Amino acid sequence: MENSEGVKIESTVVTEEPLISALDIALFVVIITVAYFWYFKRDKRSSSSEKKPYTIQPSSLSSIEQTSNSSFIKKLKSTGRSLVVFYGSQTGTAEEFAGRIAKEGARYKMKGMVADPEECDMADLVEMKEIQKSLAIFCIATYGGGDPTDNAMDFYEWLQNGDADLEGLNYAVFGLGNKTYEHYNEIAIYIDQRLEELGATRVHEIGLGDDDANIEDDFVSWKEKLWESVCSHYGIEETGEESNIRQYKLVDCSEVLPERIFSGEISRLKSYENQRFPFDVKNPYLSKIAVNRELHKSGDRSCMHIEFDIDGSKMRYDTGDHVAVYPKNSSELVDKIGELLNADLDAVFSLLNTDEESSKKHPFPCPCTYRTALTYYLDITSNPRTHIMKELIEYASDPKDQEKLKLMASSTPEGKKEFHEWILRDNRNIVHILEDLPSVKPDLDHLCELLPRLQCRYYSISSSPKVYPKSIHITAVLVNYTTPTNRVNKGVATNLLAQLIPTNDELPQPTIPIYIRRSQFRLPPKSQTPIIMIGPGTGLAPFRGFIQERDYARKEGREIGEMVLYFGCRKKDEDFIYENELQEYVANGTLTKLHLAFSRDQPEKKYVTHLLEQNADELWNIIGEKSGHLYVCGDARSMAKDVHSIIVKVVMEKGQMTNSQALNYVKKMEQQKRYSADVWS
Repeated sequence: MENSEGVKIESTVVTEEPLISALDIALFVVIITVAYFWYFKRDKRSSSSEKKPYTIQPSSLSSIEQTSNSSFIKKLKSTGRSLVVFYGSQTGTAEEFAGRIAKEGARYKMKGMVADPEECDMADLVEMKEIQKSLAIFCIATYGGGDPTDNAMDFYEWLQNGDADLEGLNYAVFGLGNKTYEHYNEIAIYIDQRLEELGATRVHEIGLGDDDANIEDDFVSWKEKLWESVCSHYGIEETGEESNIRQYKLVDCSEVLPERIFSGEISRLKSYENQRFPFDVKNPYLSKIAVNRELHKSGDRSCMHIEFDIDGSKMRYDTGDHVAVYPKNSSELVDKIGELLNADLDAVFSLLNTDEESSKKHPFPCPCTYRTALTYYLDITSNPRTHIMKELIEYASDPKDQEKLKLMASSTPEGKKEFHEWILRDNRNIVHILEDLPSVKPDLDHLCELLPRLQCRYYSISSSPKVYPKSIHITAVLVNYTTPTNRVNKGVATNLLAQLIPTNDELPQPTIPIYIRRSQFRLPPKSQTPIIMIGPGTGLAPFRGFIQERDYARKEGREIGEMVLYFGCRKKDEDFIYENELQEYVANGTLTKLHLAFSRDQPEKKYVTHLLEQNADELWNIIGEKSGHLYVCGDARSMAKDVHSIIVKVVMEKGQMTNSQALNYVKKMEQQKRYSADVWS
C-alpha cells in the first residue's frame, strides 16, 4: 500500500516480491484492454461504414462499396453463376455487347454477370478454376493510339507486369476497333495472347469488330460461333429458350421530393448547382461560352470558333489536349417520341437493376423524368443495333411490322441485308423507326432501358494555355445532312453549340458541361526542335495551339525551331479558317513555311498530300537530317493513311532505305513520339 513513505516501501517490496509486481500486471492488463476495444471498435466502425455508405447520388457507388464489391469471384459463387463478361469501354458499346452476352448465357445453362474491370480485383481470375464450367469473356475496345480504355487500364497493366498462373481459366475475347486506325484492335489482341501465355485456355478464337464497317454484324457473327464453341467445350446444349428478359424494373417515383430528382447531371445530384473541383468525366464543369463566332467567310457550310470560359475553375490543360463536351438531344426529337408513344414525358421514374449483385444499379442517373432521360442520358440519334429490333417485335401490332423487325433482328443473309439497307444506309434512328413502323408502341421505360447512353463529344483544343490560361478554344464544323429518306439529321453537339451565343448584356451567359481529356499529342520538350504539322480542315485545330505556344516562346526571347504547316480546304475565299492569324505568324517568323492546298480553286483537285510529295527534300531534311517531329491531325480513313504512305516513300528515297527499313524507321519515329497522329474517322 502507498503512504508518505512510498519510496522506502517500494524498495522493500522489490526484495520481497517477484520480478513483476502486481502494479505492473495491472498496467499491462489495462493496456491490452484499451488496445482490444480500440481495434474492434474501429473495425466495427469500418464494417458499419461499408454496410451504410453515405452517398449523395442514388445512381453511383461510393468508393467503399466498390472496394467491398471488388471480388467478382465471391459474387459468382454466392449467386451460382459461372459466366462473367468483362468490358473495356470508352463509349458504351463494349459494355452493351457484354450485357448481351451475359443475358444470352441463360440459354446455355450459364448464368452470367457483367463486370467492370476497374471495379474488380482482377487477380481473382486465378480462382475461376474453382467454379465448375466457368467462363470469362472480355469485350475490349482499343482507344486512341492503341491504348486501353480508361476502365481497362489497371487490368492491362496487371497483365503486363504480373505473372499470375491462370491455368484452369477458360476465356474468349471480342475486340472493338476501327480499321482506319493504325493500332486496330491492338489491346484486345494483346489481352487474348497474354491470357494464353499465362496458362489460360482459349475457348473460342478472338473476334475483331470493325467500327468503320459494321461492328454489329461482326459481333453477332462472332457471338453465334462463340456459343457453338462453348457448347462443344463444355458438352452442353442450347436450351432453345429465348426470351426478352428485362434487365431493369420500372419504379414509380412520383412521390420523390423534387430536390432528389436528377435534371441532367452526369453523376452527382445537383452537381451543376454546387460545382466541386476536380472536374472529370463524371463531374464536368459547367462552362460559360465566352466567344462563338463563324470562321467560314461564305458558302453553305459553317465552322465555329468557340471559347469556353474556365476562369476560377482550377482546370488546367496542355497544348494538344482534348476537351469533352456533354451535349443534349433536341427538344423536337424528344417531344416526337412522347407524341409517337402517347407518353407523359414529365412523369418521374427510376429503372432498378433486377440483378441485386450488379454494381450498376441504374442505366443512367435515377430518378428523373422521361424528358430528362431522353434529353440528357440516352442516344436517340444513332442507328439502333439489331438487338433493339429484336426487343421491339413484341410491341408491333401489325404483322407486317412484326415480320420486318424479325427479319432485321435475324442473322440470315436476307436479314443482314435488310438491316444494312433500311437502318444503316437510310440512316434511321429510333424516332424514324417509330415513325415508319406506326404499329410499334414500346413501353417508354423499356425503350429507355434499350437505348445506349448519350456520349460526350471530344474536340482537339485549338489554343495554348500559355496564351489563354483562362479559356479553352475549339474549332467545330456544324453537322447537318440529308438522309436517303429526305430527313435532315443534325449533329447533336455542334447544333447545340451553334445555339449558344453569348450576349453583351447582363443576361446569364449560355453554359455547357465540359472536362479536359489528356492527350499524348505533344510539342517536343525542346522549343528549338523543328516540326512539321499536317492538318487540313479542322485538323488545323491543335496546330493553332502549337503555333501559339512557339510564338509565346519566341516573344520570351527563346530560340524556336522550324515550324512547317500543311493546311488545305475547299476554297480560299470560303473556308480558309484562321487565315489572318496564320499569315501574321508567317510574317513574324514563328511559322517558317505555310503550304496551302485549295482543292476546288482549280480544275484538278489539289490536296495537302500532293504538296507533301512535291516537298520530299524539305520533309527528309526535318525528319531525317534534323531529327524533327511530324504531326498529323484530321481524317483517319484516307488523309492520314495517304500521309503515312508518303512518309515511308520519302524515307525510302531520301534516306536510301529498303521498304522494310523505311517502315522500321517510321515505326521507330512513332515509338519515340516523333511521329504523332490525332485522327478520327
